[in-house]
Amino acid sequence: MKKILITGNMGYIGPTLVDTLHKAYPGVELIGYDACFFGHCLTGADVLPESRIDFQYYGDVRDIQAAHLEGVDSVIHLAAVSNDPMGNAFEQVTDEINHQSSVRIAQLAKEAGVKSYVFASSCSVYGYAEGAARDENSELNPLTAYAKSKINTENSIKEMANDDFVITSLRFPTACGMSERVRLDLVLNDFVAAAVASKKITILSDGTPWRPLIDIKDMSRAMDWAVSRPSDNGGAFLAINVGRTEWNYQVKDLAEEVKKQMPDVTIEINTDAAPDKRSYQVDFARFKELAPNHLPQVDLAQSIRELREGLEAMGFNNTDFRNSQFMRLKVLNAHMEKNLLGKNLRWIR
Repeated sequence: MKKILITGNMGYIGPTLVDTLHKAYPGVELIGYDACFFGHCLTGADVLPESRIDFQYYGDVRDIQAAHLEGVDSVIHLAAVSNDPMGNAFEQVTDEINHQSSVRIAQLAKEAGVKSYVFASSCSVYGYAEGAARDENSELNPLTAYAKSKINTENSIKEMANDDFVITSLRFPTACGMSERVRLDLVLNDFVAAAVASKKITILSDGTPWRPLIDIKDMSRAMDWAVSRPSDNGGAFLAINVGRTEWNYQVKDLAEEVKKQMPDVTIEINTDAAPDKRSYQVDFARFKELAPNHLPQVDLAQSIRELREGLEAMGFNNTDFRNSQFMRLKVLNAHMEKNLLGKNLRWIR
């Protein structure tokens, strides 16, 4: 029976990933490890999503021990300070959690006999990239603490890989889609939430930056592929862009796609906004070559529809959602204001 440890499983992607793995590996034993910063941020969940796994550890990934990896076949490492605003607010801690602990967990996993290590990386490592879509051989230009932590981890774990310890670094586009712990600090999710709550989408940039997108269901499908990827399919270490090349969008086009499904929505663009340097298109040809059976299936229209239906089913009407628990940085700040969490992102006991 396959045994998989998922770090950061009590976040946005975890509940969907758990469902995907159950379908892919009947009888799989799933173990979660999470600091539980966002465990209470449930959205439309009938039961606690973690009721669908076999065992849940509550802990900081900086403290994970060899014992947590005993008998584990695969590690899927999701845990991270998970976006640019949080990375900028907690720059040193972002390096500790996203980079240093990721390397340490990989080393412990290898020593414990784990067969595969799946690292959730990011296409943001390409930074501001004008011109042609970037592939895995393109120059990197990480602009933020978050992006730098991802490429630093890739560089640090690369040499650990061999035929007995296969490492796959999945460079994901901007995530989107409905979840039992949905985040609204992501561009498409933000637009759909604004459309549902106020019938008005406000684009904070000038609308021209490019973003590749991927639904969390398709992220989970890619992680399923990576868990069982043999070393002769891409190498013992593989850093790969995950998505579809045709799913690169300008931000203003995302808003227009939402409007197609909700015609009564108005769109406002901040034409005076300073240029957003986080703009890039990504080439996903390598993923199509190596993982033809795990290509993304959820198109933009489906992601929008499922987000709208999920939010409406919750009775969502919060026009001030950018100051709510749907924004990850706001949740961390609220914990700190209540003296529950230190600035080092450790719980105060």
